[in-house]
Amino acid sequence: MDRLPTCEANYVALTPLTFLKRAAAVYSDRASVIYRSVRFTWGETYERCCRLASSLNSLNIVNNDVVSVLAPNIPALYEMHFSVPMAGAVLNAINTRLDAKTIATILKHSEAKIFFIDYEFLQVGRDALKLLMAEVASMPLVVVIDDLDSPTGNRLGELEYESLVSQGNPSFVPVEIADELSPIALNYTSGTTSSPKGVVYSHRGAYLSTLSLILGWGMQTEPVYMWSLPMFHCNGWALTWGVVARGGTNVCIRSTTAAEMYGAIAAHGVTHMCCAPIVLNILLDAEPRRLSAPVEILTGGAPPPQALLERIERVGFRVVHAYGMTEATGTVLVCEWQKKWDPLSGEEKAALKARQGISILTLADVDVKDPTTMKSVARDGKAMGEIVLRGSTIMKGYLKDEKATSAAFRNGWFFTGDVGVVHPDGYVEIKDRSKDVIISGGENISSVEVEGVLYKHNDVVEAAVVAMPHPKWGESPCAFVKLRDSASVKEAEIIQHCRNNLPHFMVPKAVRFMDELPKTATGKIQKFQLRAMAKMIPAQPEKMPSRQNPEQIPALSRL
Repeated sequence: MDRLPTCEANYVALTPLTFLKRAAAVYSDRASVIYRSVRFTWGETYERCCRLASSLNSLNIVNNDVVSVLAPNIPALYEMHFSVPMAGAVLNAINTRLDAKTIATILKHSEAKIFFIDYEFLQVGRDALKLLMAEVASMPLVVVIDDLDSPTGNRLGELEYESLVSQGNPSFVPVEIADELSPIALNYTSGTTSSPKGVVYSHRGAYLSTLSLILGWGMQTEPVYMWSLPMFHCNGWALTWGVVARGGTNVCIRSTTAAEMYGAIAAHGVTHMCCAPIVLNILLDAEPRRLSAPVEILTGGAPPPQALLERIERVGFRVVHAYGMTEATGTVLVCEWQKKWDPLSGEEKAALKARQGISILTLADVDVKDPTTMKSVARDGKAMGEIVLRGSTIMKGYLKDEKATSAAFRNGWFFTGDVGVVHPDGYVEIKDRSKDVIISGGENISSVEVEGVLYKHNDVVEAAVVAMPHPKWGESPCAFVKLRDSASVKEAEIIQHCRNNLPHFMVPKAVRFMDELPKTATGKIQKFQLRAMAKMIPAQPEKMPSRQNPEQIPALSRL
């Protein structure tokens, strides 16, 4: 048996690009992408992707070049998940909530050769390019993505997305993926440190993560999937590739307002969607409408509260809880429902659904271990340890950061930084997170980064940032600050200082001034005391910023 050959007939590199080719052949006339009044079929989407890949090659985009894009959930971003790797390049979808400085840092670190910018984000894109110009000798080409439904004519240079599509070759032959471990995507996450880290996905990892999620979620053929989850987060939890694998239809929406989501559900017969628990609140707070047919929701970022689950399911949504992270190509645990739980009470069901669950099929192993001894904790739902993972869906590593990669990969495992327990039935539940990470609306916020900005204020001597409860976002940053003796700084000034130097979602919602921050005998700030104090701070009503999409939901750094 060992002498039987491996050849082109019995070995083909795993890549999600094969899903698009299959859909174009089998579901050619079925709707692939719907965006307002625009509608494409899978045959048309395949041709558009071939055309764009052809144009990218004509712009000297070649093997492993990084193509960055700053855009909401629109057809162009969906198509680029295929056209960019079809050209041999690597897709870098950037979080639209980031500020110009962070975007410039990502463009510099990734050495992006081309930068696609949606018309709505031209100002922040322009500001990022100005910052980048001062630091690099070679700038990326810039391509504007105008609105497909109602073109604005706004430009930043000569190149425009639809022009590249129309000028491309419809008969373009996609670059052959010879090595399934070659990179397909580059996603940035701040994780638990103050600087963004570039997480590299492989074609193999993306392929396997896609299959495992559609199997674990039980997604049947021809679903109608609404993009309430940002595509730039973990490539839409790999569902950018998963929907096409099922011959489904992608319903693209620019914002996650209740009106737009309910409107899309009614107009297009949406069957599936993903979101953070905060989106469930948005759907319920806007006079929830009883659905004519069930809609399956995969949620992650924080355990959905029991009362919220009960309310959302009464409307007609059916919720499944998942857990994952950028470094794991999206989802790694799914709380698969078992029929024996059907007779349980609503309270008992909600408690079970709030658990993070069991490993996806293509993950080799998941465990909760003592990180020092590497011994597995007891499966009693009480003994706590760090959640560790192993499998082909785990990232290749952090781009240009061997130290961080080595720290994440230890003893044959990927260390998540999350503390959890294992229940007797094998289901994992998170009990705590890395202490310095604040999960706000599903978005990872590094307290270290916020503290670094606070220390830049001339009157701040000491600063510590912890999570405080927030009625809308679940958690939000709370700052404890010690000022210089002669300072008379007010809370509003500190908050404004942070707004001037951070993305707004990272800005503390409250600032408390202290004569001394609590410390250990060795001088280390005792954040557990500050967390207890933060829990006692009453939540203040939040004024929504004036912008086009006031309810746009943040990307999830962790599912």
